[in-house]
Amino acid sequence: MTEAHDTPADVLDRLHALLQQLLAAGGSDLHLASAQPPLARVNGELRPLGGQAWTATALGELCARLAERDGRLADWQRDGGLDLGLTLGGERFRINLLRSLGRAGLVARHLDGRLRSFAQLGLPASLAGLADIGDGLVLVTGATGSGKSTTLAALVHEINRQHARHILTIEDPVEFVHEPIRAHVTHRGLHQDFPDFASAVRAALRQDPDVILVGEMRDLETMRAALTAAETGHLVLGTLHTADTVGTVERVVGGFPGDEQDTARYRLASCLRAVVSQRLVPRRDGHGRTALAEVLVVNTAVAHLIASGRSKQIHSLLESGTEHGMQTFDHSLAAAVGAGRLGLDEARALARDPARLGRLLAEAGARGATRSPHGRA
Repeated sequence: MTEAHDTPADVLDRLHALLQQLLAAGGSDLHLASAQPPLARVNGELRPLGGQAWTATALGELCARLAERDGRLADWQRDGGLDLGLTLGGERFRINLLRSLGRAGLVARHLDGRLRSFAQLGLPASLAGLADIGDGLVLVTGATGSGKSTTLAALVHEINRQHARHILTIEDPVEFVHEPIRAHVTHRGLHQDFPDFASAVRAALRQDPDVILVGEMRDLETMRAALTAAETGHLVLGTLHTADTVGTVERVVGGFPGDEQDTARYRLASCLRAVVSQRLVPRRDGHGRTALAEVLVVNTAVAHLIASGRSKQIHSLLESGTEHGMQTFDHSLAAAVGAGRLGLDEARALARDPARLGRLLAEAGARGATRSPHGRA
């Protein structure tokens, strides 16, 4: 394998060129490792981006230059890992510097700042109703790269469009910049504006917010602060890396010490308003990915199950809660098949209960036939 022999003067130019290639390919992430060709994640899959491998010297110089530009060279040298932001031609990227086997590496994620509606994201339009919630906790969950931030941005945009509120975002980094429509929006970024999430959420209570967006609830202290904010008349929007709605409830409660978990259940039951768990899957037409979502709306019955430690029974309420705006992943799969975004075989492979998916598709077909002039009895 041939390695490029870069000089310190051109490592930044070379990175910029690769980021432009990433955008042209419709990719989300760029991976750089010593003696390896650049890789791009496109539609969820890693593939070669083209170009020569980086030498260890050049990649080390690149990481040092990026850290130095942010005034954090000492942090990089001490910790061997660093998160930074980069703007290139109006496009924003989150840069993670890392070391692997003693050599520098880099992962860059494109922060697509375009605001989209729930319908454009392939999510149920009923989610727009979350913008009318006055207080409590709303969680958007899923794996890394599942579109959590994009969904939260759509919700913040709905609030901004409909309500005269103060929206305060606490992020690492700020991913979407919301221009004021009806709301006043304050954006705060980790390290640039605050030292850690927990202290930023606590400080937010003194900054007259109506809505607090917490980009990641990474630790127990941040969760404690978020619950306190939700209990004191604020709408708190946050994300977690959980796969489904029931798992989200268990993750929040399980994050507390054993002797605090009963209290945590009651606190969560009283302030949790909704959980949206999502994943991205390849579209049938090959053009990008589409979102699938499980939606839990916390009503009296759901709150009772949470408070009594019977969260595993919530799934039965999800199955029957469509009139309350709830849906399972299988409901979402059926909708995606009906809209032509997914093929039937792909949906069956992804279904939690393929037989249930079949019934949902049959019911949707029957409703369509009833609405059709040719389907009247």
